[in-house]
Amino acid sequence: MKTPKKITIQGVEYEVGPDIDLEKEAVYLPDGTRITEELAAAWSDEIAQRRGRPSLTAPRTHSPQIAFRVPAELREAAERRARREGKSMSELVRKALEEYLAS
Repeated sequence: MKTPKKITIQGVEYEVGPDIDLEKEAVYLPDGTRITEELAAAWSDEIAQRRGRPSLTAPRTHSPQIAFRVPAELREAAERRARREGKSMSELVRKALEEYLAS
């Protein structure tokens, strides 16, 4: 039996199913809207236009970056912690900075 492929989009895991011929098979969204080839094509175009990660500031707005150097031991400890918490390094460091500035 083939293991289903899974993808994660913006933190939500999805299982990829078999291809569907939307002209022959009716597929509906939870609100009752039928998914057509035209709707799927529009979604595809919209997704193709998106670049990079979503903004943390506001939609279609650049999120500033901070880069700094740390000792190897500190980076390794941060990587272990991020893995343990199921977060990216960016999420971990962002949360730590927010908490530090709020204190």
